[in-house]
Amino acid sequence: MVRILFKTNNAPPRDDVDAKDLPALIAEAAEGRATLWVDLKDDLPGAPDESGVEHSTDPNILRVLREDFKFDPLAVDDALTETHVPKVDDWTNYLYIVLHAVFFQSEIEDIDTRELDIFLGKNFLVTYHFEELPELHQVWRLVQRDDRYWKRGSDFLFYTLADSIATGYMPCMDAIDEVSDQILDTVFDHPSKEQVQRIFHVKRAVLRLRRILGPQREVMSRLAREGLSQVDGKNRVYFRDVYDHFVRMADLNESLRDIVAGSLDTYLSVTANRTNDVMKVLTIVTVLFAPLTFITGFFGMNFFGENIALRGSFGWVPFVLAMLGMVVFPIIIFLYIRRNRWL
Repeated sequence: MVRILFKTNNAPPRDDVDAKDLPALIAEAAEGRATLWVDLKDDLPGAPDESGVEHSTDPNILRVLREDFKFDPLAVDDALTETHVPKVDDWTNYLYIVLHAVFFQSEIEDIDTRELDIFLGKNFLVTYHFEELPELHQVWRLVQRDDRYWKRGSDFLFYTLADSIATGYMPCMDAIDEVSDQILDTVFDHPSKEQVQRIFHVKRAVLRLRRILGPQREVMSRLAREGLSQVDGKNRVYFRDVYDHFVRMADLNESLRDIVAGSLDTYLSVTANRTNDVMKVLTIVTVLFAPLTFITGFFGMNFFGENIALRGSFGWVPFVLAMLGMVVFPIIIFLYIRRNRWL
């Protein structure tokens, strides 16, 4: 699917432009008389290759990238391959940028990222993606209603999109933070296998975001600090603001990573302590019954049998002594254990 927004200097944005008119629109934008945003959603991804990578097979998208805009084949191949971490490449006349928007509904298990490939030129912006991106759709609708976003150039359009992507990470980070607090509150009172599963779900989500937030932060840092010709000097401060957002989220993600690791260590410690308490009780019970076992084992050898010589008038003495020992010895052992604070 090919969507086009085209705005001349003295007219509102148009979205009724046909893709066949792109060469003329690109030429007009190159002359500085218009600004162009082309959004490409690939509805026909090719079958994954041996490495599991998907490639585009939509002829309309291939024509726009290779023939209309005449992007470098290497940059086009990078865009059509959905496996890249966030990065920015300078191709002199345009920038090739990869960003990742977070996909999050309600559960931590649903957290995923969706790649967005961007070509940013002096007066044009091209976005390419496989899946639906709510942040892009929101910005698309926004710039259709407000001309102010177009007056500052295509780089400001890209800043608005990047800022929307950065804002989309906040609900995800808040959800991870909330789940981490819940785990810490319950791991002491009710350690269970379900808690371990939740800990590993959160840990997996945090690691997934960590692989994205760091490179994405560096992309914004380069756009904000390097003298790239495609980014107006007046607009660099805005990219610095997005950079600050990603720095804050990367720091928060690292804190959540430490909390999750601490939660797992806490769970293992609580479980080990409970196991030690159980083993302590069982050991004490075994020690208390050890003299009883010895006495009953000794006198159980037909001590009161018919052929034993102690059947006289004092034959009851061994029985009384045995019973007394079975009562006294456990008490003595128990008091000894309490005195040494083993229990």
